[in-house]
Amino acid sequence: MITKFDSLYAGHVDLDNVGYGGTPINDRLYDNAHLATALSKAEAMAKLMDGLGYTTFWMAEHHFQREGTECIPNVLLMALHLTHVTKRLKIGCGFNITPMWHPLRLAEDYAMADILSGGRVTFGVGRGYHTREVETFGSPLIDQDANRELYEEQVDIVFKAFNEDAFAHKGKHYTLPPEVPYRGYTLKDLTLVPRPLRLPVECWQPIQGGSARALEFMAKHGIQGMVGGGSAEGGAMHKVVMDWQAAHTKIGRRIELGERLCFGFHFYMAASREKGIAEAAKYYEENMKMFGELRLVRALSEAQIEIMRDPKLAPTAKLPRIEDAIAAGGFLCGSPAQMIEHLKGLEAKYPALDRVSVSLSVGVPQTVALEQLERFAKEVMPAFTGRLKVEPALAR
Repeated sequence: MITKFDSLYAGHVDLDNVGYGGTPINDRLYDNAHLATALSKAEAMAKLMDGLGYTTFWMAEHHFQREGTECIPNVLLMALHLTHVTKRLKIGCGFNITPMWHPLRLAEDYAMADILSGGRVTFGVGRGYHTREVETFGSPLIDQDANRELYEEQVDIVFKAFNEDAFAHKGKHYTLPPEVPYRGYTLKDLTLVPRPLRLPVECWQPIQGGSARALEFMAKHGIQGMVGGGSAEGGAMHKVVMDWQAAHTKIGRRIELGERLCFGFHFYMAASREKGIAEAAKYYEENMKMFGELRLVRALSEAQIEIMRDPKLAPTAKLPRIEDAIAAGGFLCGSPAQMIEHLKGLEAKYPALDRVSVSLSVGVPQTVALEQLERFAKEVMPAFTGRLKVEPALAR
């Protein structure tokens, strides 16, 4: 039964001239003052959501994005700030990109956030998808096998540090601690100081390709999965759910359909689906322009990506349209009744699903984002949270 509603904000500033006919993504350049508005935009969204019954406000770690699309480089730092200006809302790291961290620094920083926030910061990890970010920090991304190998060793270390009073690790990339002399003895183990107070640590990870290796690794560590983007559409989402269940069965843990998952959608509310499409199409297209260039939209060909760079050709070319995403189930658009119907259908199909995330596409300005989040909370969420015996913000 769906009882929790989240929203993810990856850090896009208000963009001008959006859509297939707008400014090409690589031509967008904003000054520092405008890029910094991603922080105040996040604060405005979190404050609004805090009073509307949302469960978690997620932010994403990204770097060097002068185009204005993902502009929050330290989500743990930002999350701790947001817990000081909100009362009950949880703040999620969606996600800390571990190849850009030393795993013990990441573990320490989260432990501090857990303690100082009273448990209101939720941990999350990911492998990254921007070469400009990951490779600049000295870690591999172009070599996907090397990236995954590094990531898995780092996450192993993070959980050892969280869960063990004293730990040691010897792997391909890290020997912890180094066997060096210290105060008259040779180091053999370490203790994270401080460790999180709330154990086991609640941790989330995005599910993209959904390989067996990735899902089994998550299941081993008890990491929960966020399904979004193309993976949230129709048959792709169902396959993820079934493979997720199989991964847990393999380690001897039985879970129900939808358990330990969050389904993530872009959304746009309007009086009708037609009106919503007319208003939201340009934002959906801006999203395609950004993620298409990163080769994260599997259905796009190289020729289509090339066309999206040309604002004269793109508006009439054969490119993904918002209508396609709505039909596939990855984009919620239309009236409150239409959204409730779609979510009730998911609830019936996946009875253990208890969490949904609704987010705004790249380019949606702050005023519209706040209006949309408020409408969703007031016109859609009560159809689900109204079944609870306590207020949704306390049902955690």
